[in-house]
Amino acid sequence: MDFIVSGSRTLDDEQYLIWQRIIQGIERNMKYLPRKPSIYLHSSSRLELEATSKMGLSTVVRASMGSVCVCVGINMVKPLSRQCRFPPTSVSPLFPCFQKKFDLNLRKSTQDAADSKISCSLLNVEDGIDDEACELVNGVELSLGEGDDNIRAYLFKAVKNNNGTGLLLLSDVFGFEDSFTRDFAYRVACNGYNILVPDLFRGNPWTKEQPDVFEKWITRQNLERIAEDISRWTKWLVDEFMAAGISKKLGIIGFCFGGGQVLKVLAQDQGSCFGTGISFYGTRMAHLAASDIKAPVLFILGDNDPLCVVSEIENIQKKICGGSKVVVFPGRGHGFAHRPGSPEEDVDAEQAYVIMRDWLYDHLII
Repeated sequence: MDFIVSGSRTLDDEQYLIWQRIIQGIERNMKYLPRKPSIYLHSSSRLELEATSKMGLSTVVRASMGSVCVCVGINMVKPLSRQCRFPPTSVSPLFPCFQKKFDLNLRKSTQDAADSKISCSLLNVEDGIDDEACELVNGVELSLGEGDDNIRAYLFKAVKNNNGTGLLLLSDVFGFEDSFTRDFAYRVACNGYNILVPDLFRGNPWTKEQPDVFEKWITRQNLERIAEDISRWTKWLVDEFMAAGISKKLGIIGFCFGGGQVLKVLAQDQGSCFGTGISFYGTRMAHLAASDIKAPVLFILGDNDPLCVVSEIENIQKKICGGSKVVVFPGRGHGFAHRPGSPEEDVDAEQAYVIMRDWLYDHLII
């Protein structure tokens, strides 16, 4: 939960009581929020609000009592297609021929709350928000093929300052509808990119409610089929950019399972479609032909991750063409960059994001 009013400020006794009522109201509705916020109301003279996550997608909620107004950014964890109102993607000059290629189907986004706006500024929020200025990203669910051949994905496309660059984001085992993955993809799109998140597991991602243990679930996944689905979406993305007159190479990002798939995709691609890759704590990289990777790769991981060992990643990095880099965060475990679980991990997650953002800019934009 990201508070727009942050830090500390001095309150008089009346304002203190008003804020206290506002905070109590927020806490009563905590069951509707994805994460419990850290709210500290120390005394009648000091108010301190601490966010539990500063890297997320935020929407503006305004609550007022008397002359005091509080603006709160709620980090959304449910799929964005059910939370946010996105303008139709087809109105953009980029990807103008969605419905003409590959028997592509568009699934309309819906809006649960009419007042759920995506804010383009978390500061100085006023009542008269400019809707057009605040809608930074278009989002739409896509599908290719029919029946058993059907595959799905979600596309986030920058509206403002679109840099004409396409990215493929490969999810962890929780799938393409996972809120943390979509939250991350949205933020990347806000930096000007067009980012496609495929459904790697065809509607059957891992969930903690699965009756099977994880190893049984993962062994049922057809890796050849996953690789073929990624290839189909890569071809679609390349063709869409070519149709828009853009021939620059794509980037590819992945977390955990998807981070391992990033390297396999790059080894198969051999520099044809992808200009760079970013692997966050990749897993299941056995039998990887690392020497076939012709694009520079950024590896981001923690040194306390039994699923992604630093020495193994360093060995892979040495086999890849020049320009690759390994960034290790001391004390961090698996998943810290896209699902931070503490304020300390939030800090490292933010740093990891900035490193990734700069890497993308250096290797795909300039």
